[in-house]
Amino acid sequence: MPVDSDGGGRYTGAMATVNEKLGALAESLAKKGDDGQRLELVQRARRFKRSWVEMAEALSWVRDTRSYERWGYADLHAYCQEELQIRGSTVDKLTGGFATLQQHAPQVLNRDGVAQSIPTVDAVDYFAQALSPSPNAKHPVPEPTEDVIQDLKSAVFDDNKPIAVLRREFNPVLRPKPDGADELERMEKASAAAQRLSSLVGKIDDLSPEVVAKVERTLAKLVAELDELVPVARDRVYPTQIAS
Repeated sequence: MPVDSDGGGRYTGAMATVNEKLGALAESLAKKGDDGQRLELVQRARRFKRSWVEMAEALSWVRDTRSYERWGYADLHAYCQEELQIRGSTVDKLTGGFATLQQHAPQVLNRDGVAQSIPTVDAVDYFAQALSPSPNAKHPVPEPTEDVIQDLKSAVFDDNKPIAVLRREFNPVLRPKPDGADELERMEKASAAAQRLSSLVGKIDDLSPEVVAKVERTLAKLVAELDELVPVARDRVYPTQIAS
């Protein structure tokens, strides 16, 4: 599939060739007529290392050229869902991630994915969300400082930190929890755990009916008390905004 948009090479020009080492190896194996399976594995490694970026590039081209219309689809999401079996939310994440790379880290598009790693689409999406946080009426998110953005940019595009590490390091700054949020979360988890335990104890054949009944009564009281505490705590943590 060509991915050369508007004659300007916006996509093809931005993308690097595959890793030179793997490319040279594949060429050498092909010339020598080496084991076909070995050659296939090298070729698959080349594709695998850049898979999400290449898919995102292609989808961006389809979107911008409206090629899906030639293929009988009303929009990009319909084409991806029906023909490629890719959900709309995934399409948006991929194309959004590609746009983020083009705008904020074009050097990543020149990486091969082997000698120089490419950040995951989730990590790139996390960076994009940090730049434009979704509005939250209940708990407004503070604008990140330039220093925070630069640290995050380095963590994503230079250090290639996985999404779990990014969340652990940057969530406290980018998405700080309001006072009391941890306590509310513990209450909600305790209520859910108590309800699960209550549903299980009666299914254990070797427990005496007396023990089962006692545990169920205790758990019922616990759940009832938590049911009273949780709404109060939730209103305290996320106070309802009263329109003036």
